[in-house]
Amino acid sequence: MASKPKSLHLSRPFAHPVAAVWPTLSDTARFNEAADLPKHIIEEIPQPDGSVRYFARAKKGPFPLAWEEQPVNWVAHQWFEHRRDFTTGPLTFLTAKLEMEKTDAGCLAHFDITAAPRNALGQIILATGFFPAVRKIYEQLFDDAERIAAQPDEHALTFQAPQQSAALKKRIDEMGDRVEASGHGHGLTERLTDLIATAQEVDLVHLRPLRLAKLWNVPPRQAIELCLEATRSGLLAMRWDLLCPRCRIPKAATSALDELPTGTHCDTCNIDYDREFSRNVEISFNPDPSIRSILAGEYCLFGPISTPHILAQVALSPGEEKLLPADLPPGAYRFRSLEPGPQVDFSVEGSDWPQLILTENGFATQGQSRTGHLQFVNKSQRSLIAIVEERDWVHDALTADRVTSLQAFRDLFSDQILRPGDEVAIGHVTILFSDLRSSTELFDLIGDAAAYHLVRDHFAFLAGIVRCHNGAIVKTIGDAIMASFAEPSDGLKAALEIQETISTFNAESDQEAIVIKLGLHSGPCIAVTLNDRLDYFGATVNLAARLQGESQGGDIVISENLACDPLVADLIESVPQRQEDCQLKGFRETSSLIRLQPA
Repeated sequence: MASKPKSLHLSRPFAHPVAAVWPTLSDTARFNEAADLPKHIIEEIPQPDGSVRYFARAKKGPFPLAWEEQPVNWVAHQWFEHRRDFTTGPLTFLTAKLEMEKTDAGCLAHFDITAAPRNALGQIILATGFFPAVRKIYEQLFDDAERIAAQPDEHALTFQAPQQSAALKKRIDEMGDRVEASGHGHGLTERLTDLIATAQEVDLVHLRPLRLAKLWNVPPRQAIELCLEATRSGLLAMRWDLLCPRCRIPKAATSALDELPTGTHCDTCNIDYDREFSRNVEISFNPDPSIRSILAGEYCLFGPISTPHILAQVALSPGEEKLLPADLPPGAYRFRSLEPGPQVDFSVEGSDWPQLILTENGFATQGQSRTGHLQFVNKSQRSLIAIVEERDWVHDALTADRVTSLQAFRDLFSDQILRPGDEVAIGHVTILFSDLRSSTELFDLIGDAAAYHLVRDHFAFLAGIVRCHNGAIVKTIGDAIMASFAEPSDGLKAALEIQETISTFNAESDQEAIVIKLGLHSGPCIAVTLNDRLDYFGATVNLAARLQGESQGGDIVISENLACDPLVADLIESVPQRQEDCQLKGFRETSSLIRLQPA
């Protein structure tokens, strides 16, 4: 007869709201690492119905362990439940459940840990040191959650970082000095080296510059340039990740852009998917293995913080219906199952959520659920895991279209190009073209040597402004430049600064004054490799070049499409301007343009 399960119940009041402690208490991967649980290897086995089962193996002390990993169930800021069903080892199963309760003073957390022994050894373990050890680990987690909630800049659990030798510390310091001396460190290198030395592996295996910028409260470009330069120095390793559009976890990664596949398969979601430069191709970083080795494996494949875009993940038996309390904000959401299948997009404006129904042939949203609740219905004949997720893409992902439009990337990694003949669609890029007005006459007046130096100096003037506004010079064409920006407003800010400060450049030059013509347009294009550099091609590029041709010098000619961007519209509201219609060479339709006349 199987032995009965044994349980431990823990409760802890917090002087902070649920939102402040939930991220710490529900971060299962971070908790498992801090608790010194071993990393495990996951084997994902597709089933005939398209679903996937997840089997894991690890070793804890002298015990080899094997189990089936059940996907974690949760509703954000309410509860989560994690279960492992063991096939080898002293236990038959282990579950951990967290429930959050609001109180007048803050909130109350309830943890329940339940385990069942497989054999006599399991009975001894559960009857002696297992639960006291678990209690100690969870009490430390509670203390950490209280501390982190009270200090918004603090994010780390109590954790024993690996020790560094004196030689390694000296080497890291020397690398850091080189990063700072490059001009790309921005005084942040010491923070980065401290992070590499002391952070948990879950923070380092997928290091995102945009997240660092938020944590450190610095401009994103500074954090990005820091990571790029740290890669050149040998502190970090850089990789290109191909994120799955469903679980948003990287399922393919390469160190070189020309090795990135056009698509891959996600074993977790059991789907094939393609690459999109503007969406799921991300550049990320991790410590160089010579600085700190990151072990292979997972601390937790599933969890509320491992997949933060998922706000609810709930297992449903055939025909089962669940009504669950939920404190989710209004917004744009997607409803799907963990198993492959269709998805439904919907929006919630108040606190009334639709009834979410899984059917045999797809999904449906029907009627209203109870206020403040999620109502799931499984009308199919098989068990399914219902998911409600945000429709926004990964907030902290530095996508390929954005990083390749930064000057530091093009300066430091000019060898990162696409395969010959390869092309990648980019959903949105802003292109700026410049030119010198009456350059032929100017060069004839001052001579070739002086003209060469003037053009070179004016390129440096333009490059400095472009870089400061998060852009990159793609190429120079004679005495003109082509620059790219991920954000339309950054492109316009650069153009405005160029025209507003050209008089300063002219005053500091001992040559004739120059007048610059500028044109900008924003839209989709394709990225290609041309003349051994990453370049852009398409109608967006052509239109930007034609708009520059309409510039009279000292002005900025932008497309109507660019002017309609909300941030751009705010920037040009007070700039003298006029709208014009003209027939641009190579375009059949008449184009509307905006001519700006900055002071």
